[in-house]
Formats: sequence, structure tokens, C-alpha cells
Amino acid sequence: MKESISHSISQHSMALSSIAILCLLFFTHHQLAESTQPPYACGSESSTYPFCNPKLGISERAKDLVSRLTLDEKIAQLVNTAPSIPRLGIPSYQWWSEALHGVADAGIGITFNGIIKSATSFPQVILTAASFDPNLWYQISKAIGREARAVYNAGEAKGMTFWAPNINIFRDPRWGRGQETPGEDPLVTAEYAVTYVRGLQGDSIKGGTLGERLQASACCKHFTAYDLDQWKGLDRFLFDARVTSQDLADTYQPPFQNCIQKGRASGIMCAYNRVNGVPNCADFNLLTKTARKQWNFDGYITSDCEAVTIIHEKQGYAKTAEDAIADVFRAGMDVECGNYTLKHAKSAVLEKKLPIYQIDRALENLFSIRIRLGLFDGNPAKLTYGTIGPNEVCSKQHRQLALEAARDGIVLLKNTASLLPLPKTKPSISLAVIGPNANASSKVVLGNYYGRPCKLVTLLEGFKNYAKDTIYHPGCSDGPQCDFAEIEQAVEVAKKVDYVVLVMGLDQSQERESHDREYLELPGRQEELINSVAKASKKPVILVLLCGGPVDITSAKFDSKIGAILWAGYPGELGGLALAQIIFGDHNPGGRLPITWYPKDFIKVPMTDMRMRADPASGYPGRTYRFYTGPKVYEFGYGLSYSKYSYKFLSVTQNNLHINQSSTHLTVKNSEAIRYKHVSELGNETCQSMSVSVTIGVENQGNMVGKHPILLFIRQGKQRNGNPVKQLVRFQSVKLDAGEKGRVAFELRPCEHLSVANEAGLMVIEEGSYLLLVGDQEYPINVTV
Repeated sequence: MKESISHSISQHSMALSSIAILCLLFFTHHQLAESTQPPYACGSESSTYPFCNPKLGISERAKDLVSRLTLDEKIAQLVNTAPSIPRLGIPSYQWWSEALHGVADAGIGITFNGIIKSATSFPQVILTAASFDPNLWYQISKAIGREARAVYNAGEAKGMTFWAPNINIFRDPRWGRGQETPGEDPLVTAEYAVTYVRGLQGDSIKGGTLGERLQASACCKHFTAYDLDQWKGLDRFLFDARVTSQDLADTYQPPFQNCIQKGRASGIMCAYNRVNGVPNCADFNLLTKTARKQWNFDGYITSDCEAVTIIHEKQGYAKTAEDAIADVFRAGMDVECGNYTLKHAKSAVLEKKLPIYQIDRALENLFSIRIRLGLFDGNPAKLTYGTIGPNEVCSKQHRQLALEAARDGIVLLKNTASLLPLPKTKPSISLAVIGPNANASSKVVLGNYYGRPCKLVTLLEGFKNYAKDTIYHPGCSDGPQCDFAEIEQAVEVAKKVDYVVLVMGLDQSQERESHDREYLELPGRQEELINSVAKASKKPVILVLLCGGPVDITSAKFDSKIGAILWAGYPGELGGLALAQIIFGDHNPGGRLPITWYPKDFIKVPMTDMRMRADPASGYPGRTYRFYTGPKVYEFGYGLSYSKYSYKFLSVTQNNLHINQSSTHLTVKNSEAIRYKHVSELGNETCQSMSVSVTIGVENQGNMVGKHPILLFIRQGKQRNGNPVKQLVRFQSVKLDAGEKGRVAFELRPCEHLSVANEAGLMVIEEGSYLLLVGDQEYPINVTV
């Protein structure tokens, strides 16, 4: 989302026996000085206005406020940096703040220049998603929301609207911003969106308690089909995503629909790109007809930064600047990130292109959010969230949660002959930690959109807590780019120690906003460095990968000298501690890949091809585990553990499901006549009444306690072209002691979990046989219509 076209905003230990180190690790280092009073409206001098009356409805108060503004005052409020209105006692407001995986100074609204110098930096989203644990996701966003309100209460934030989460589908492995997302699956992404929004805004995980008030405001972005930044000379500002109705219906739109309807997000952001020729921010069908009317969205809509400018100046969609302004507000946008509106809105009004009522509608949406945040109820210190103080920022509980998220997300990809965990001996083993990411700075381990961490524990520091005799060598003199590898020196280091950990991968020079990858291999001479060190080491080496997007490590996967491989994403401020705890056996890994890892030849597929489904006639392989038909390095959902888990279907109700409501339709696929029902024709009441209850038994057959995600897929008994190869329908994480048996219950709703999108973009339930899948277990169910 956030970067300006003209410039980018600079983004800126523990041995278990040592209580002293534990205390140091979780030390909250903010000064306990008196906070600065945050700005607020409706003090004694303006409290008589109706918009200051908390007994009136939010909409009524917003309408009253807007009715008191002059045209110039109205226009000034339509951009992210909204000035004060002194005559009404209304302070200035900044709409742009960031909190992707922790409150961050990556936007304009947060500066960390007062008594609060930092905030808890959780793992980058892609790694957090690998836990497949919605309760953990909710706890993280709840902590971020509390810290966000604390920063505001301390007078160190200019606003309480945070432009997160990023819920675009990680469609192509080269996308530089895929690291910000929960991965490639629309169900996982939708669930993440719901939990993030509820936690940040102060709602319960189940919803239903929020009401009108907001702890902080979440904004789901980038609406819609945005997943290309800068690839082979084509940038996101000019890209026209050609998307079928079928792919929109079952891939690109479900996360946003869930974000709005189930998460009850108070904000959404329209994306830079065009979809089928129309800029997202100027698309009435998208912003008003779909989001507001079909999904009942009642929050505010912001543009991405300078997305309004490009509609005329780069895309040429609007003939004049005034036309561009008229287009976006007519479409339903409410606030611009940028200043194009300040320059051209008044002339658009005078030219009768932009009606005043559209400006008023936008302003009523904007001021409704500020009222819901409690900023028009007098002194916020006396309100619901007014007591949240600086002591909650970087608290022991929040940092422990960051550690838990990193541990639960890290994925064990290989562990030949149970090389891991490494032994904890006295004296400790000798260890070499080699590689360009082995002693990485915060700019690497935090990913993008990071804030200032409370206290970063590097990977090297984490290892030194377990192996006092630890030698470090960077392996490359130029970081992960690794054009200048120091292979001979690294090999000599490796020969001297008992075990070697190679920490390789990517960083923000390889994948980030405004920069997509062109290749899927490790950069530079990294693979040569890995092979040389592995060959020289006494024992098989451990390979750790820090990266958001996947890399083709086929050679390492099958190299007997590489005994273990872990993917650690960008693990956050306590990632170094989390990784060491896993490698030395103080935590049992349980993460699973939220993305498919493709082979390097996948780059033959143009990144600009938005089709999800494979096309056998042309050889197009499709995308993501749901439709991709080609070879894989690792599959979506893959992940090992130090324990072995077994599964068993204990019970399935309604394994013969008959749907007799509404009319039955007929289609022909591959010369086969298929009967089906339209979900829309069944109606909400019928859809809610149909369910299939599934109970799965799971057993931890290892000798360590483990947290383990259960992934339930469904697959049609007879694969039909255009339908998913398989589809994740439910998931849940369980914690089991060594040897413990447990059970997990899932409820499937056919309208939601058994439906597929047809070519017209309508969800349908097809008659036929289906298989429920968990691990290596299958269970058949049948659907008749």
C-alpha cells in the first residue's frame, strides 16, 4: 500500500536456567514519565454542538458536524493529513498509520519520538500464518490494538486508523509483498482478516460485542486483485489485471467479503491497479455496488497513496484531473492518501463534475470513524480505552506472544535421521553459524513495514545461549545478494566445529514493496556456499532460510549432507530465540507452509497472467495448490515435527447429503452432464440449516509435547477441469502431550465449503462424490441435488 510514487517512507536471550537473562529479555524500557495529553474534540468550549452529544447516534452526529463546514473546510478533510478546524474545536487528524505486524513508524501517524520509543514487533505475517492458529492471530492483533491505543493515549500518535491487514492472495511466488499476507489460500486469508480486524478494533474473537465503539480502526487492503508491484519494467500503477468472474468469486474477493461481513472492518483501501480496465479506486461496481450495497460495508474507503493521481497522469483513464477526482468520489472513495484532491476538488465542484452531496457522504463516513474512536466525546482519558497506558507497550506478555508466534510459525522442512534437535551437553557442543543472514539486523528479521522493536534478539545471540563455543562467519561480504562469497574462509570455519547452521535466504533488497523477484533460486553464490560448507562439515548441516516468498532448494532437499532444513520467514524481534529453542529441542516445531514452493522453472509463467486455473490446452499450469498442476518443491500445508501424528475420522454426519430446495440446473463438463444448485437460490436460511459435522481423532506418537495444526481438505471424487484440485475447508491447532490422543470437531456448511465458482462467477454446489482429507486419511461423502 503505502509508498508514494515520488518517494518511499523510510522504514525504519535466553538460557532456560538463567532467571537474570529472562528478566533482561522481557524488560520494558519505556520511561515512566507523564504522558502528553492526546488531542480531542468537544471540550468545554464546543461541547454544546450536537456532534459532541454522545447520546445521539453516530450518523446523526457526523451529519451535524459536516453541515457546519464550509466548502474549503470540507475539501481539506478529504486527504489523509486532515487539518484542524479551530472554530469548531476540531483537532487535526492523520489517517495513515501502520500496524501490519506491530505498531510501526512506517506511516506518518506514528513517530516514536516521545516517552514511547518502540513497540512489540511480531513475526512478519506470512510466518504467523504458518501456525494455522486463529486464536494466536487474534491474540496478536489484540495486543497490537492495545499498544496502538497506548501510543495514542500517550499523545504520540496523530491518528488511530491503521492501514492493515494486507489480505491480497499470494498468487505468484515472485511477488515482493507476499511476505505481508497470510499466504495463497482464500480461506486462511479470510480467517486471518477476521481475527486481525476483531482483535485490533477491540471486538471479541467470535464477534458480536463491538457495537459502534473502536479500540483502533483496521483497514483491509488492497481492494482488489493486487499482487504485482514491479516486474520486468511493468509497475503496479500501470498494470491492468485481467481477471475472470470465476477467479474473482472464489479467490480474490472472499477475503475482503469476510473482512467486511464477519470481521466488521471499519476501513478498506482501494488498490493502484486496474481490474479489467477500470482503476479500483474509480470502480463504482467494486466500492459501492459490491462493498457497500452487497456486503453492507459501513466504514470508510481510502485510496492507496497517490492512487488518485495516477488515474489521470499515468493510467490516462480520466481525461483531466477534475475527472479523476469526480470518478473516485462517485465510485465511493472517501479519503485520498495524497494531495491531488486538495489541488483539484474545488475546480471539479465548480465545473459541476463533483456534486457536494458526494463530498458530504465521504465526510460523514470519515467523521463517523473518528467519533467511533471516541475522539469527539471529550477527554479520552475518561473513556473506555482511556486507561491503556505505556506500560502495555513492549510488555512481558506481548513479547512472550511474539516469541510464541515465531516458534509456532517456523516450519521444519527436512530432518533426516532425526538430526534435530541438536544435543544440549555440558560442556556444550561447538557450533558454526554461517551465512549472510546469520547475524542479520532488524531490517532482515522483521521484514517490511516494521516498527522499532522493543529488544531484538538476533539469530546469533539465540544460538550463543545454547552453544557457548559458537563461531560466526557471514559467508558473503555483500549480504543475501552474495555476489561476493567467502567460501574458502567459511569452509575452514565449518571444519573446526561439531555442527554447522547455515542461515541463508532473502532480505528486502530481494523482495519488498515496489520490487518483485524475477528468479526463484537463492541469490548469487548462496547455493555454491551451501554445497561447499556441507561437503566440508563433519556432520550433515542445518539449513535455515529467512525469506517471505519461496525459493527453489531442490538440491538441498535431496543432498544427504544437508540433514535439516527450516523456513523461518522473517521471525520478528524474538526470532533468534525462537529458532534456537527449536534447533536445540526446547520447542517442538509445528508450522506448515501457507504457500506452495514452486520449482525455478515456474518463472516461465508470466507474472501478469492472473488466471488461477490451469489450461491444459496451452500448457498453463495454474496457480496455488488449489489449481496448480505442475511439480512442486514443497506443497502448501507441508511441515514436519519432532513428533509423528496420526489421524482417524471418528464420525461424519450427513455423509449422504441431499439438497432438494430450489431449482436444479444442468451443465456439461468434459462430455459429462452435471447437476447443480445455485447457492444464491438456496437462500441464507437453507444454507444455515445444512451442515456436516466431522470429528477427527489425532494422536501425538512422539516423545515431546507438540502444537499441531489439523488441516481438513475436500476433493471431488472425479476431478473436473476448472474446479480445485483440492480445497482447504477447515483448520485448527491442537496441543498434545507426548503419547496423548485428542479430537477435533469441525462443522462444514455445504453452501460455503462444498461450493465452487462457475464461469459466470456464481457459487454452485455440484452433485457427485467428494473426499474429506486429513493427512493420509480419506472419508467419502456424497451430494445429490
